[in-house]
Amino acid sequence: MSRAAFRLIGIGTTLVRYRLDDLLDLLPGLRMLRWLRGFVPAPRGDLGALSRGARLRLALQELGPLFVKFGQILSTRRDLLPTDIAEELALLQDRVAPFPGIEAQRVIEAELGQPINQLFRRFEVEPLASASIAQVHAAELPDGSEVVIKVLRPGIEQRITADLALLKAMAGLFERHASARADKLQPREIVAEIERTLRGEIDLQREGANASLLRRNFEGSNDLYVPRVYWDWSKQRVLTLERVYGIPSDNLAEIDAAGIDRIKLAEKGVRLFYTGISR
Repeated sequence: MSRAAFRLIGIGTTLVRYRLDDLLDLLPGLRMLRWLRGFVPAPRGDLGALSRGARLRLALQELGPLFVKFGQILSTRRDLLPTDIAEELALLQDRVAPFPGIEAQRVIEAELGQPINQLFRRFEVEPLASASIAQVHAAELPDGSEVVIKVLRPGIEQRITADLALLKAMAGLFERHASARADKLQPREIVAEIERTLRGEIDLQREGANASLLRRNFEGSNDLYVPRVYWDWSKQRVLTLERVYGIPSDNLAEIDAAGIDRIKLAEKGVRLFYTGISR
């Protein structure tokens, strides 16, 4: 049996285990896997009690970064999804389960060619945040500068390449066998958008170059501060940035408590967006 076939069975098994059986009927590429329903045990009590949106979110997280990205993109299409599912998928933006910090440490040491205690005065094994492609760790450089280190998930490039090929094939099947829904969903376009996004996100050298350019463009600005890239501590799979502190843009309670005028903040954000485009 081919690797793609094993992966397809794995996807079907995960969907059945999270009791998302209906998706096997909706997705032509998975209909052949309906036989799995008789072999996958009933879900744990706590899992069975979850909403369908929560079960879908957890299933996508288990299936891997490409499927998490798919869920992130779908969460923005509230015209296509029920509200409860869209709200659960929106949690995929910043609540993805982390990988072990010791693995991140190994990636950093392999990329930068030195033991972690020689590279940094302090390195926090517990991640600050985790996403589908990478996670972030706090650290301190030998000179005392506070930084955050973005580290790609181990094996992410190979897994993305394999899953993209499978997703493209499933999109083609969906277009052929569900043409009415395909015209609205445009599965090939969604997959193409996922691929463009993922290819950009796994290239941390490009991300660092873009950040450095943005920093130069807004140097001296009173409206926007762009963190510095520490190139001596950055490679293909590791990006080290100056650590800055602030209030998340969606934390309205903290913004109000700080006495920030939300209307002026929004106006400034729009102005900065168009300034950045024009430069």
